[in-house]
Formats: sequence, structure tokens, C-alpha cells
Amino acid sequence: MNGSLAYQEPSREELLNGEIFMMAGASVNHNRVAGNIYHVFRSFLKGKTCEAFSDGVDVFLTENDRVMPDVMIVCNKNIIKRDGIHGTPDLVVEVLSPSTAKNDRGYKKDLYEKSGVKEYWIADASARSIETYLLSDGKFVLSSFCQLASDGMIAQEKESCIDIVSASLCSSFSIPLEEIFYNLF
Repeated sequence: MNGSLAYQEPSREELLNGEIFMMAGASVNHNRVAGNIYHVFRSFLKGKTCEAFSDGVDVFLTENDRVMPDVMIVCNKNIIKRDGIHGTPDLVVEVLSPSTAKNDRGYKKDLYEKSGVKEYWIADASARSIETYLLSDGKFVLSSFCQLASDGMIAQEKESCIDIVSASLCSSFSIPLEEIFYNLF
């Protein structure tokens, strides 16, 4: 048997508004950011009602929408099935990539809002920033913009940087951005 045919990963795809979108492999920085966030969520939630999931788990939101968030928290154990999450996660994190940024900020953000996701994070590895949106009266409202200070910023910009991100779902939960953006290129 030819070694290249011995095993092939199943293709990764999302279904957005009935259209299939193939997902490219993630960059090292994308993977590190998503992994760091998942690790902190998983450690914090161990032994609690809610559970963290990392990339690779399908979320069935509508008949025409099946997504695969980079990280999510699910508190309703009844929607967790063997083949994925059948319903709305409580918190969703998407790490921007050049090929996914438009959908993450556009269609998917609107889909998560309509589906009732309580909290949505958009992480940008290049900018070392996280935007957090909270659902209020059925609409996402920007709750915070957190960013690590960088050498290219002027003093006033550095002073205004918030370097800790909090999740509203979990009281007393916060992550220093240095931990999220640790070891990036």
C-alpha cells in the first residue's frame, strides 16, 4: 500500500447558509492562540457544570448552518451528542485567519447572535487583541476590546490597553492576554 494513501484526515468544512466552506489548515499562531484559550477555559471549568470544547467539534445551529468554532463553552449538557453540539453554545471564540475573518466578523457573528450565543470573542493573533461581545436584547454589543501593548504604540495608546480579558459567563474568571498570546511569532 502506498504510504500517502494509508490514512487521510477527513476534510474539514462548515455549512454556512446552506453553502459548504472548506477550512484550511490553521497557522501556528492561530493554533497557539486557540489552544491557549481552550487550556485556560478547560482548567477553570474542570468539575463545573459548563464544559470547554476546542476546534474540531461540529455545532449544528440550523438546518443550513453547521459551524466549527475554534473554542466554545457549553453549559447545557443535553445538547452535547456523540457527533457534536446540537444547539447553541454559551460562549464562542473565533481566532481570525485571513481566509476566515470576513465570515467570523460577518455571517458567523450574525448567526451566533440570532442563535442566542450569550458571549462571542474575536481573537486577532496579529493585533494581539480580543473583542468580546455580549448578547443584549437579542443583539451583540461590544463589551470590551483588550489588546497587548506593543513597541509600535505611542505612550497614550499603551496606557489605554486593557491586558486582561474576562468571560461574563463565569464570575471571577479572567485571562491575562500575555497567556493567550504567549509564544507567537
